Amino acid sequence: MSHKQFGLVGRNISYSFSKSYFTERFQKDNTQDCTYENFDIQEITDFPSILKNNPDLVGLNVTIPYKETVIPFLNELSETAAKIGAVNVIKITKERKLIGHNSDCYGFKKALEPLLEPHHKKALILGTGGASKAVAFALEELGISSAFVSRKASEKQISYDQIDASTFENYHIIINSTPLGTSPNTEAFPKIPYEYFTPKHIAFDLIYNPAETQFLKKAKANGAVIKNGLEMLVNQAEKAWEIWNES
Repeated sequence: MSHKQFGLVGRNISYSFSKSYFTERFQKDNTQDCTYENFDIQEITDFPSILKNNPDLVGLNVTIPYKETVIPFLNELSETAAKIGAVNVIKITKERKLIGHNSDCYGFKKALEPLLEPHHKKALILGTGGASKAVAFALEELGISSAFVSRKASEKQISYDQIDASTFENYHIIINSTPLGTSPNTEAFPKIPYEYFTPKHIAFDLIYNPAETQFLKKAKANGAVIKNGLEMLVNQAEKAWEIWNES
C-alpha cells in the first residue's frame, strides 16, 4: 500500500488544528496509508524544498501568509482560485503537477449562510490578505456587497480610522480576516469602534483558536451575533479532502 502524505504550509502554525483534524479523520476512517504534517517555513522561497524532501506528498493546505505568494510556484489554478487570486489547497498529481484550489470561499459561505437575515446586505472585511479575497468572493456569490478595511485608505479600501457610527449603520456584517487575536497573542484585536455593534450585526472571526477572540467578545458585549472560524475550517478541510481524492 503506497503512503500518501498531506500537510499544511504556513508560518508559525503551531496553533493550527489542521494536523489534529486530519489525523483524527484518518483514524476514524481507518485510512492507515495517510499522514499529515505541518511544514512551518519562514519564507515562501523554502516551498520547493518541502516538495523535494517529501516525495510522497499528494496534497497541501496553505495558510497565512502564503495564500497569494505560493501561486507562482504552481503549474495551474482552478477557475475559482484564479478568480479569487488566492490558494489554500494544492493538489499534487501523479506527474507531480501542482494545481491550486480555493476551498476557503466554500467553507466561509457555508458557515455564514445560516446566520443571514434579509437586512444583511453589506459586509465589512477587516484585512486584505488571501483569506479576505476568498471571503469577498463568497459574499458576492451570496449577493452581499463588501468593502475592505486596511491600515491605509485607497480607492479599493477604507482605513480603520474611517470607521464610525454611520459605517456600522450601513454594514451589518463585520468579518475579521486578519490574524489579530490568534493564539498565543489572544489579547490582540482589530482597532474598530466596538460600541457601534448592535443585535442586528453579525461579527464573524476567521480565527478559531481561541474559540472566542477579543473581537468576538467585544462584539457580543454589544449584542451582536457572533461566530468563529471553526465551522469554516471544517467545511474547507472536507472540501480539500474531496479535491485531493478526485481522480
